[in-house]
Amino acid sequence: QVQLVESGGGSVQAGGSLRLSCAASELFDSSQCMGWFRQAPGKGRERVGVIVTRVGEPYYVSSVKGRFTISRDTAKKTLYLQMNSLKPEDTAVYYCAARSSVGSCLEESAYDFWGQGTQVTVSS
Repeated sequence: QVQLVESGGGSVQAGGSLRLSCAASELFDSSQCMGWFRQAPGKGRERVGVIVTRVGEPYYVSSVKGRFTISRDTAKKTLYLQMNSLKPEDTAVYYCAARSSVGSCLEESAYDFWGQGTQVTVSS
């Protein structure tokens, strides 16, 4: 079964760090794009950062630039999101997603595989 499995969420104080992992199995080789999205309580889903799965530089939303870093381990077929200098406004459920079709990695509606989500809570 094709799936994305996230891990690494938790609770931290402001200024702390967390690293999220997304085990992608066969999607890592077959997807065009992978990325991280988040949804805070009462808000819509937001793109955090996306990347062409096997090559290229990540694109980040401006609110996380300089604090969050997407990386990948091709041997482990895993995508990571390193989050530093966390703020209370980063509190959300974070989702890993993959787009199987060719196209822009910025087109959120085109992502057709989603993980179950992992909760990140940042306290002040």
